[in-house]
Amino acid sequence: MLFMEGPGTVDGFCAGTASLWQFVGVILLVFKIVIPIVLIIWGMLDLGKAVIASEDKAISKAAKALAMRVLAGMLIFFIPTIISFVFTMVGTFNEDVKDDFDVCKLCITQPNDKSNKDGKTCGDYVR
Repeated sequence: MLFMEGPGTVDGFCAGTASLWQFVGVILLVFKIVIPIVLIIWGMLDLGKAVIASEDKAISKAAKALAMRVLAGMLIFFIPTIISFVFTMVGTFNEDVKDDFDVCKLCITQPNDKSNKDGKTCGDYVR
């Protein structure tokens, strides 16, 4: 494990709580995969029931619900991108704060130890 001195490493808040941010990242990764699939399957089942019932009103209602569930699934899928954008906005702060938030961003968006542009992984900060 890499433990260096300075902000954005051991001394920073994000580096000190990296295991928590890594857990949040894993939960987001699971949600990103499971929730859209479940929403689409439920929508397809509702639409299938409506088609079998052969009621035009029920079919249009189920199709509308399916479209909303697909939209919700897509929004959930893009949560890591939104989080990455928010953390990029921190780039306007001074370098010390930015380095610390880069650790949070790395652990939330890449919890499975993929290295970032500096060659560091979230596992480098987990104690």
